[in-house]
Amino acid sequence: MAWYKAADNAEVSTPFLKKVIAGGKSLCLVHADGKLFATSATCPHAGADLSKGRCENGKLICPFHRYQYDLETGRGAPGQNDYVRTYPVEVREDGVYVKVGSWMETLKGVFKG
Repeated sequence: MAWYKAADNAEVSTPFLKKVIAGGKSLCLVHADGKLFATSATCPHAGADLSKGRCENGKLICPFHRYQYDLETGRGAPGQNDYVRTYPVEVREDGVYVKVGSWMETLKGVFKG
C-alpha cells in the first residue's frame, strides 16, 4: 500500500465532497464534521457518483436512491446489505494523502495474523 496526494491543504478549510484520483482509483474525498474521510467513489447499489451526494450525521448519502454509508466504516444502513470501501486519510505539510492498495493487499491485511 502507498500514500497518494489527493488534495491541497488549502482545500480542507471548509466542508466538501469531491471526486479525486489516488493510486489509479476513483475516490470520494469528504471533509465533514471537522474530519477527513475517503471512500470508493461509486455507490455499490446503483453506480452513482457519491461525490454528487451529501453528508448527514456521519453518513455519506447517495444522490440516486439515498442509500447511506458510514463515513468511518463504509457500512451501509441497516437493511442495505452493502458497503463502500474506506481508505486511511492523513494531512501532511504539503497536502491531504490517501493510503491506497490493491484489493489483494487489503484482503491480506484483513487476514493477517
